[in-house]
Amino acid sequence: MNINATLFAQAVVFAILVWFTMKFVWPPIAKALDERALKISEGLASAEKAKSELAVANKRVEAELSQSRNEAATRLADAERRAQTVIEEAKARATDEAAKIVASARQEAEQQVVKAREALREEVAALAVKGAEQILKREVNAGVHAELLGRLKTEL
Repeated sequence: MNINATLFAQAVVFAILVWFTMKFVWPPIAKALDERALKISEGLASAEKAKSELAVANKRVEAELSQSRNEAATRLADAERRAQTVIEEAKARATDEAAKIVASARQEAEQQVVKAREALREEVAALAVKGAEQILKREVNAGVHAELLGRLKTEL
């Protein structure tokens, strides 16, 4: 064989190999590479989207936490104000109750003073009658002299 014919035959076989590769081998490889590139780009896009959603979610969580802290602080302040109000009301009720007790005690003391004065007047009247009896050296009848003894009680 001639070198030219061998070279020509090799060129024809190479051309058939190139055509076969281009027709049957290359398209599935190119398709697989394109699909893989598409999947990679979709994955990167979804990763970017997820990253931005995560950032938005983090901001929303921070906002809700801040709002929750503010609400908790507000509720705590309201509870403290309520406690102060309840304490003030209790103090006011206790003061009113103490004033009522003191007034009742004063009234009772005044009643006891009046009773003591009445008892003292009766004792003084009885002593005055005894003293008058001894001075007059005779017995004084309380029933007969009731009006006189009544005036004596009121004067005392």
